[in-house]
Amino acid sequence: MSEEQTYSEEDLEAGRLMFARPWDFLTSVTDMSNLPEAAGIEIAFAGRSNVGKSSLINALTGRKGLARTSSTPGRTQMLNFFVAPDTPLTIVDMPGYGYAQAPKDMVEAWTRLVFSYLRGRPNLRRVILLIDSRHGIKKNDLEAMELLDKAAVVYQVVLTKCDKIKPPQLTRLITDTGAILAKRVAAYPEVIATSSDKNVGIDTLRAELCSLASQ
Repeated sequence: MSEEQTYSEEDLEAGRLMFARPWDFLTSVTDMSNLPEAAGIEIAFAGRSNVGKSSLINALTGRKGLARTSSTPGRTQMLNFFVAPDTPLTIVDMPGYGYAQAPKDMVEAWTRLVFSYLRGRPNLRRVILLIDSRHGIKKNDLEAMELLDKAAVVYQVVLTKCDKIKPPQLTRLITDTGAILAKRVAAYPEVIATSSDKNVGIDTLRAELCSLASQ
């Protein structure tokens, strides 16, 4: 299990160009009936609250304020859609899970919305499942994997905040994560380590998403 797949200079440049376009917010939805038309390819980002999901989306698109980086109640309860002109890719920011302050009925509502989206969205190509490098895979993450396996949606683990741990720890984490993913039904085998602050792995993730969008 390697930290990142090898991409050619051409692949990296294609990814850079796609995310150099002016990405913008499209819509937020709290109900399946309000989903935008299923066009092109959608990639959804999922992860625990405060895993760095919004920061990563901002780093990918070069737009610091595109996705809100706070866990403001109301914003995080929705599916947020982001698009750019002349690209088939739509980025979907999913509600963070594991938000301890949320009432139980609200958490259940989030779960229903997310599972309905995962199971019923025909153009959803992959879920990017973010894991905080400092903590590794936790119980909530395993529960999210169960949900994704059940929905039969391919998901790929992307480690965030990889600059916060030492290189030997990161290497061990990638190996341990790969061993867990090897036992999952719908998991994609490649793990990408990223840091939004240090711009680590961003070009690799851009190339991966660009490759998915062009298939």
